[in-house]
Amino acid sequence: MDTFLAPLLSPQPIFGAANDPEFSSIVAELLAMNDGGGGEPPRANESFAADTTTLSTFSVRQQHDQPAAILFPAPVTLGPPPTPLVPVGARHEFTAGASRPAKRRRGGQMASSPPGSGGENAVQAGVASTRASRRVWVRERSTEWWDRLNGPSCPDAEFRRAFRMSRATFAALCDALGGSVAKEDTPLRAAIPVRQRVAVCVWRLATAEPLREVSRLFGLGISTCHIIVLQVCRALATVLMPVAIRWPDPTAAEAVAARFEAASGLPGVIGAVYTTHVPIVAPKANVAAYYDRHLTERNRKASYSVAVQTVSDADGAFTNVYIGLPGSLSDAAVLGNSALSARRGEAGLLGGNHGQEQRLVGGASYPLTDSMLVPYAHRNLTWTEHKFNERVAAARGVARGAVRRLKARWRCLQRRTEVKIPDVLRLIAACCVLHNVCERAGEGLDPDLMQYELEDDDVAHHNAASSEAAAHVRDRIAHGLRSTVR
Repeated sequence: MDTFLAPLLSPQPIFGAANDPEFSSIVAELLAMNDGGGGEPPRANESFAADTTTLSTFSVRQQHDQPAAILFPAPVTLGPPPTPLVPVGARHEFTAGASRPAKRRRGGQMASSPPGSGGENAVQAGVASTRASRRVWVRERSTEWWDRLNGPSCPDAEFRRAFRMSRATFAALCDALGGSVAKEDTPLRAAIPVRQRVAVCVWRLATAEPLREVSRLFGLGISTCHIIVLQVCRALATVLMPVAIRWPDPTAAEAVAARFEAASGLPGVIGAVYTTHVPIVAPKANVAAYYDRHLTERNRKASYSVAVQTVSDADGAFTNVYIGLPGSLSDAAVLGNSALSARRGEAGLLGGNHGQEQRLVGGASYPLTDSMLVPYAHRNLTWTEHKFNERVAAARGVARGAVRRLKARWRCLQRRTEVKIPDVLRLIAACCVLHNVCERAGEGLDPDLMQYELEDDDVAHHNAASSEAAAHVRDRIAHGLRSTVR
């Protein structure tokens, strides 16, 4: 700090209150201390709070030719400047003795200290230590819930309630998907195990809970859980679907037809058709095509859906699934646009094997064709036609029960899905695959889950039969059932 001189206009005392005795005595004492005079020495028991601090003194300089002036206190040196503390991950460098960070230059370089400054080496050492101790920031999340379910001490009943399947079935599912969903570790973090990734997807499909709840229970980020669900659904739809959902070969078809005939009395039935609708949010494109009139009337608000056509065997497992058409189409339109309708005349599918007729059975919403048996739709039914409708309802009840268990087991199909249409189709396909996995493994459902009831309406198809031969075949089967009715 520079010395400030206060010149006076006349050689008179610089203190305005010279006549004040008390003030004059203080000035005299200060002058005596500056001259080394008889000021009172400090007592032996006095001490200072900061031992390294030296108090500055006021000095008054008098000259004969110039007026007196007061010297302001000079800056006090407290010792060498301390080494600046550079926090881990800091983005600024501090120069020695500076009270604020240096300005940032372009390219991420900091303004260096002036040459000869004592803190340059300290700054470089601090920056080096910052780079050496820099780490990737990862939020710590609790995985206590998943660790407990994944541990051997968790009861199998609790595991089945959470994931709709036993530990053995879940382990087999993880082994089948391991090569498709496994990820490698990176230098930044360890990969999420396959078992945890499959559990995230299965629990999300089973409970339809929001991703925030999935993130809390599994100790993962919300976006990470969303990506895992989409990846596992894609693996289920592309890897396991061709294996889990297959049309029966000729030998298996004969066994399926025998079980259908034993349950309903209808000969040659190898599958029951049922079409359901999965609600979705309003899509951005083709909104009118996905508008579901029946669902809108039931919910009393505008609703949209995707049609899902399923074919079930006598055990309730799916042998054919057609997904993707808008929910505004009727069941007959969905059947007409499906690959099942295009292949219904091929041998080994519906054309029969070794002269044996094979056909499907459907509800009143489907047309009567050469390969599809449907109930009589007119009101004045004869006793024979009434019994035939009961047998058709019994055979079709297998398909209805399979779709009911599908939606009861995987609750995500009961609520509106808020993902894109391609992702919705893979999600539905994944649920169908998991349904077959559970059905063939003998996994049961809790009674609370089975309280769900289907609300799909069968709207009668008023079009005429495709041919007179189809009507004659139905009448022949109906009259043939009279001999088996008691």
